[in-house]
Amino acid sequence: MDLPWGDERSLKFITNVGLITSDGPHGPNVMAAEWTHHVSYKPGYIAVCIGSGKATLENITKTKKFGVNITATGQSVMAHVAGNYSGKKTDKIGALKELGFTFYNGEKTGLHMVQGAALNAECKVIKMTTVGDHVMVIGEVLSASATDKEPVAYHKGMYWNMETPTAKPSEAERDHMHKIVAKHLKK
Repeated sequence: MDLPWGDERSLKFITNVGLITSDGPHGPNVMAAEWTHHVSYKPGYIAVCIGSGKATLENITKTKKFGVNITATGQSVMAHVAGNYSGKKTDKIGALKELGFTFYNGEKTGLHMVQGAALNAECKVIKMTTVGDHVMVIGEVLSASATDKEPVAYHKGMYWNMETPTAKPSEAERDHMHKIVAKHLKK
């Protein structure tokens, strides 16, 4: 069964917006990747799922390095440009600079990194594997930094601020849950 783009079932997922930077045959590029995941603490690994045939995937395949920049509040225009234009046909870095966004050169990879992102991580590829209609690229983090800016979430085709937390259960509720669960321990 497929879960296509825009399907009401696919719209139930909540993801972050990774701005993936690369360089290579298509020149410096940035793309928006909804499927950007932190997959290991030690060592630090980040996985990015990229559609087959994308300029970013071709750049990464050639150079074996990429940048992960988690979109912060105030960067929705950047995410829109990065996600809606092809790096094969458009100099998105140049367009974004003209729109007022800034980049800096990564210390470990030399790649463009997004100034003011919630998180910036420079990665080297350790594994690439085809998963359905995407390629999952797993990178080892070479360098990472974070700002005090909040990341945005992507849900139902829109960007969301994550400033209102949902409360965790109170201590009394957790104690009550613990007693119930303890009665159901397997022997």
